[in-house]
Order: sequence, then C-alpha cells, then structure tokens
Amino acid sequence: MKQFAIIGVSTFGKRVLDELVEVDCEVILIDKRSELIDLYKDSVTSAYIADVLNEETINKLIPVDIDAVIVDLGDNIEASILVTKYLKNKNIKNIVVKAETDQHGEILTIVGADHVVFPYREAAIRVIPMLVSSLLFNYMAIGNGLVMAEIRVPDVFIGQSLIEANIRATKGINVVAIRNEETGGSFDFFSPEVRLQVGDVLLVVGKEENVVSFAEADLPERKKGIGSFFKFIFPRK
Repeated sequence: MKQFAIIGVSTFGKRVLDELVEVDCEVILIDKRSELIDLYKDSVTSAYIADVLNEETINKLIPVDIDAVIVDLGDNIEASILVTKYLKNKNIKNIVVKAETDQHGEILTIVGADHVVFPYREAAIRVIPMLVSSLLFNYMAIGNGLVMAEIRVPDVFIGQSLIEANIRATKGINVVAIRNEETGGSFDFFSPEVRLQVGDVLLVVGKEENVVSFAEADLPERKKGIGSFFKFIFPRK
C-alpha cells in the first residue's frame, strides 16, 4: 500500500488530502493548527500537531521509505524552503511542494523538490496521477484533453519491440522519445525495432484517460463513494 505525508493544509494541501483519502493508501498529516488536525484525524492514518521547522520533528514523523511528501505551507516561503531541505536531507524520494512565485519555485528545485506545483485550479488533479502510480513521472496538460507524460515501461512490455507492443493502436498513445533511467540517459528518438528494457522511460502524448490507463499497472483499488475525478482517472473495466 502506498504511503504519503502532507505537511501543511492550505488550499493545495487540502485539495490533495481530499483526493487521497478516497484512495486505498496511507496518509500522514502534519500541521501546527489543532483545529485542522481534529477535522481530519479520523480520515487519515496518522495526524500530528507539530512544528515542522524543527528538523528533528521531520526525522521523527516522516518514514524514510515513504512514497511521497506533499508540502503546502501557504504563503510562508521561507518555511517551505526549509522543510524541503529537511526532507532532502532525509533522502525522501518524491518531494512535491507548492510554490508561490517563479523565484520561489526555482529555489525549491535547488534545495531538493522533485515536483514544484504552482497554485492554480487544477493543480491537485494534475499531480495526483503522479503520486498514485509509480510508473508515471512528469505529467502536463497541453490542451484539448491531451497530456504529455513520462511513463516507465510497464513490465508487460519489457522485451518487446515498439512494433510488437503496438502501443499506439492498443493504448491510444504516441511514443515520442525514450530514455533509460538506469543508465542516466536523456530522451532520444528511436527505431521502431528497438526492444524495451527494464528502466526505459517513454515520453508519450495522448488523451488523458489513455495515458493514465497505460500507467495503471500499480494503481490502488477504488473505494466506495469515490469522487467524480477518480471515477474518471480510474475507470471501471
């Protein structure tokens, strides 16, 4: 079962929290405001009233093997930078932080944020697929229902050529380029005869539902009462 932590419950953090509690996963919630912890403590796995500006608190409450940590400390720019650095010091592998400005986002990236999210209406919706699937990396809407994404090759396609996999016809997405994360290579164009290997990451373009479906191999199970967003993201077979 995937495990996430949310540090701070401002607008973005609350939206992510509301979506994650509908998924079969563990959620750790940390905020200094007791009223928010009281509000959500029965909906999450663990909830703590804590001062996250203390690095010892981060080390104590955040498991080192957690799947992702989402940081939303409102407009407290200095605090979000400091917490991001603490998480990076702890070698957390997936740090998602809300930024207030472009400059704030640049600093967050420098100190260790893996994904910087700017506050806009669809922010939480766009980041949730990356959190709940270990195959799906960068994910960006490009208009008219199309998205561009980086997806680790699902195990079922390992050893097949792109011709054999026939991803465009069977999955409805176009493979633009390939890189291998294990060798540290950058994206490059490819021959259709190339065989997909462990560690290959595909840069793909397609309709949102097709891209998410392609990356659904390890998605968590749905729960009753799931919101309309997750009915769309995790369609019933």
